[in-house]
Amino acid sequence: MGNYLVTGAAGFIGSKLAERLLSNGHSVTTIDNLSTGYLSNIPKGVRFLEGNCQDQTLLDQLSGEKFETIFHIAGQSSGEISFDDPVYDLQTNGQSTLQLLELCRKTGCKKLIYASSMSVYGKVEDKPIDETQTTNPESFYGVGKLTSEHYLRIYKQFGIATASLRLFNTYGPGQNLENLRQGMVSIFLAQALNDRSIHVKGASDRFRDFVYIDDIVNSFLYTEENIKPNTFSVWNVSTETRTTVKELVEMIKKKVGGEIKVKYEGNTQGDQFGIYGDFRLFQEQTGWEPKYTLEKGMEIMVNWAKEIKKSK
Repeated sequence: MGNYLVTGAAGFIGSKLAERLLSNGHSVTTIDNLSTGYLSNIPKGVRFLEGNCQDQTLLDQLSGEKFETIFHIAGQSSGEISFDDPVYDLQTNGQSTLQLLELCRKTGCKKLIYASSMSVYGKVEDKPIDETQTTNPESFYGVGKLTSEHYLRIYKQFGIATASLRLFNTYGPGQNLENLRQGMVSIFLAQALNDRSIHVKGASDRFRDFVYIDDIVNSFLYTEENIKPNTFSVWNVSTETRTTVKELVEMIKKKVGGEIKVKYEGNTQGDQFGIYGDFRLFQEQTGWEPKYTLEKGMEIMVNWAKEIKKSK
């Protein structure tokens, strides 16, 4: 059984990936600064180091470890929030990736898989976007993610297999319902349940590609199994399904039930108007494909969120 480092296991995606690795019999270490995640999210059995992934003193504690793979998921993960402190955003995304790649090189770890974002694309046409699309990020967050991708590309020359997974909008049970500046689905769902109203910043005809959490976790595992030695890969993790904000809002209203008011007002700095992704390259090279429709995934998530609210 393998030994893995999963950064950000106090957060949404990292905790679910760590949980899956543990259930498969592996050992898992995580680094998390608990800035947006919760200690309670870290699965029992995970070795926890509290702090920042860009803290070299902390990384030095792992200099004697040999990891099968490093899954780098931690980092500031909101385009909007990246405008609050661009330097911190670059540190948590770009600098941390560089230092973890150095950790790979020094310890002999042969794989690093990175949680990138569709934010690297910026403004795009209204069509399924594939990995050949020009990258032109419009937020500091997107710039940091793209910076990390270039670090990954360069480090393949040191014998490290690297992959950047450009995640589209992730949602599902376990998403943070208290952070109202991160995660379109979780923001709208929390507002609907708590306030019986939804405040949408931006136009109703904006569109996104929503990917269920189990499909996201599988994307990391499929990558780890299929990545080739000494290569750098970039893959979209998407569903190729175009969903407008209005369609999402109406689905949430229907599944939550009762009267829910909707207000369209304001905008979000650095936000993309619309994007949905072509995942065929990822499917061809790893066998991954999404298993959950938005209808099915939202049913599960809303039921989970209702139970959470009921228990409080």
